[in-house]
Amino acid sequence: MNEWLNHPALKNMDAVKLELIKLAAKQTEGKNGKSLAPVMMSLISSAHKKGITFSPEEMSFVLEILKDGKSKEEQAQIDRMVRMVSGYAKRAGK
Repeated sequence: MNEWLNHPALKNMDAVKLELIKLAAKQTEGKNGKSLAPVMMSLISSAHKKGITFSPEEMSFVLEILKDGKSKEEQAQIDRMVRMVSGYAKRAGK
């Protein structure tokens, strides 16, 4: 389940970012797409409080981790949730 920990993209990732991603992955285990929104909001909020921003590539990687092992329907829910969270994050950043 945690094969993603061996992904080459993680080798040069900031340790704090990696810990936030591990925490988000742990909190999402066994959850469906709808219940992921609070976890993503928490990840973004925690990172923001620490002055950390994730690049688009890093966020895509996080989403792939969250989608791993989920049904097509759950993956679609995750995509919808991401659009919602992204819209919120853009409004909050103004």
